[in-house]
Amino acid sequence: MGGTILNVITVAIGSLLGLLIGNRLSQKIQESVVTGLGLVTMFVGISNAGKTGNVIIPLLSIALGAIIGEMLDIERYLERFGGWLQSRFAGKEASVGAQRAAPLQSDDTEKTQNDRARFINGFVTASLVFCIGPLTFVGSIQDGMGLAIGFQQLAIKSVLDMFAGMAFAASLGVGVSFSIITILVLQGGLALLGAALGNFMSQSMINEMTAVGGLMLIGLALVLLDLKRPRMANFLPALLIAPLIVAIAGALGINIYPL
Repeated sequence: MGGTILNVITVAIGSLLGLLIGNRLSQKIQESVVTGLGLVTMFVGISNAGKTGNVIIPLLSIALGAIIGEMLDIERYLERFGGWLQSRFAGKEASVGAQRAAPLQSDDTEKTQNDRARFINGFVTASLVFCIGPLTFVGSIQDGMGLAIGFQQLAIKSVLDMFAGMAFAASLGVGVSFSIITILVLQGGLALLGAALGNFMSQSMINEMTAVGGLMLIGLALVLLDLKRPRMANFLPALLIAPLIVAIAGALGINIYPL
């Protein structure tokens, strides 16, 4: 769990610095920063997507994962959780605004809605970016097993996430800082799983999961670039389906990789 705790601390520090910087940046600069983050996210996603040994595997995983995710409506629950966090921890200013004079109430309501949407967008986007990728899954599992390489991988991820958190918070606001909850739950859970089951994933399973994560990062890049707003949280089951396909094929003796 040491790597996960380090990751939480670095994201918290990066988010705090980003919030301090963000208040000094103009709207145009913030928009340009988000565009830059979108381009980098797109590059990382394309790079990771190329890890697959058979494109049919991520294709099936994404398709089945999207169906399951849409049926469960994961994104709605994640947004509702983000909305609860906003109202619980970041909604005090909105409550004060609601008590102003009647002519200003409509403006206050619009500002409150915009603040809420910005918080949720920052929370969901940062949670997905920080928790999708090979370092998240492999590093957390190996860290839970007590392997030094697992902590090293999460240490690298922590440094990267600190700078990403700084940039995200500067542009997307305080919701980014609450992504530490998602990091703690997901990476902590994977660490506990690694401690209980050991390294249960083969390299092929890791590669296919990485490829699916890359495709999801490309989808997040579309959101950051304001080209399309796919419900990326609903694709999360695909991350589990990809290694499952590899495991089932291996158990049945099916060669899923072309010669």
